[in-house]
Amino acid sequence: MTAKETNREHAELVILSLLEGGAMYGYAISKEVSARSENQFRLTPGVLYPILKALETDGLIAAEWEEIKSERAEEGAEGRRRKWYKLTAKGRKRLGQRVESHRMWRSVIDLFIGGARASAPRRAE
Repeated sequence: MTAKETNREHAELVILSLLEGGAMYGYAISKEVSARSENQFRLTPGVLYPILKALETDGLIAAEWEEIKSERAEEGAEGRRRKWYKLTAKGRKRLGQRVESHRMWRSVIDLFIGGARASAPRRAE
């Protein structure tokens, strides 16, 4: 399942939850999402980076660039750059709201699946 198949709020919840554990860069976020979900949920670059940009614009995350130098790089050669994302105070608050909303919605859905179906009166056919 890709993020396109789910709701943006779910992807936001996943990303903010990961960043609660500490700063991460985009590729690491993508890999961690795949690993934790046993490849059931993937955030492709075309989905992940626009969400990260929106979260940054909304002040929910902050970003910082780091230059990565290769051990084999020549003296004075530029390395590649990596953008690290971290949760802001506003992002922590939003994460708490998203978690609470998710838990409430899950408890409602649980009323309709599993054993709850058997308890509803049914019309004889």
